[in-house]
Amino acid sequence: MTALIVAEHTNTHLNSLTLNAVTAALACSDEVHILVIGHQAGAVAEQAAQVVGVSKVLLADAPHLAEQLAENSAAQVLALAGNYTHILFAATASGKSIAPRVAAKLDVAQVSEITAVVAPDTFERPIYAGNAIATIKSLDPVKVLTVRSTNFAACANTGGSAGIDRVDCIADSGMSSFVSREVSKSDRPELAAAKIIVSGGRALGSADKFQATLLPLAEVLGAALGASRAAVDSGYAPNDLQVGQTGKIVAPDLYIACGISGAIQHLAGMKDSKVIVAINKDPDAPIFTIADYGLEADIFTAIPQLVEALQH
Repeated sequence: MTALIVAEHTNTHLNSLTLNAVTAALACSDEVHILVIGHQAGAVAEQAAQVVGVSKVLLADAPHLAEQLAENSAAQVLALAGNYTHILFAATASGKSIAPRVAAKLDVAQVSEITAVVAPDTFERPIYAGNAIATIKSLDPVKVLTVRSTNFAACANTGGSAGIDRVDCIADSGMSSFVSREVSKSDRPELAAAKIIVSGGRALGSADKFQATLLPLAEVLGAALGASRAAVDSGYAPNDLQVGQTGKIVAPDLYIACGISGAIQHLAGMKDSKVIVAINKDPDAPIFTIADYGLEADIFTAIPQLVEALQH
């Protein structure tokens, strides 16, 4: 059995989420290959070749693949799919866009957001906002999987010695074209990969208070900023900070929930965090039921005190 992982990358750097997918692939196949789709992405292929456990890197490099549009990327994967028993994607916006196209064209059922590999044909995935875990056995000849990265440790990104093969690129489908991309820039760590996350809810009251209250705590801890859907919908924080069932799924070493009540949709996105700290003045807030440490207090008083204590 051989698995193919479709790499997440920026044409210059390999996304660390690909390393989590490699760990999942090694659990369900004997051999693991990585496919890099892009343009002038030789540096990414070289980085992928260093990943421990990877035996081959395939590089599809062409100008029309630069933006990794779903239609072209899916066609490129399909051109190689006959050689593989498993095709894996990180459960990101890109992976969730390409994987269903591949599964549909192969006429197989996609298994989404796997959190564990029981056997090469059997996987676990959360259902009902994470309140239950389904065990899925796939009888399809090719397993198309998206991987929830927070449930798989990242494999080492150095020490490997895979060969790099250039593959024939598919023609541009012409079905879509790249218009523009707006990328938010921040000095804070990337939310999905952060070890510490400070997250705020609607109780913060405004975008100015969100930043003024949480940013000092995030800075002293070297943490990423997150937000509940209620805070995002209220305009306190941008969409890319949303944690939850309809946002990002995170599992940092430390998650500090500030003024977040703990709706089930939010808990689904962060309850696998190793240590959860909740600060909320409502003693009946559901967040306290899963918190390792809970502080019943006003966030506008408690957080500045916490920042001051951490600075000394």
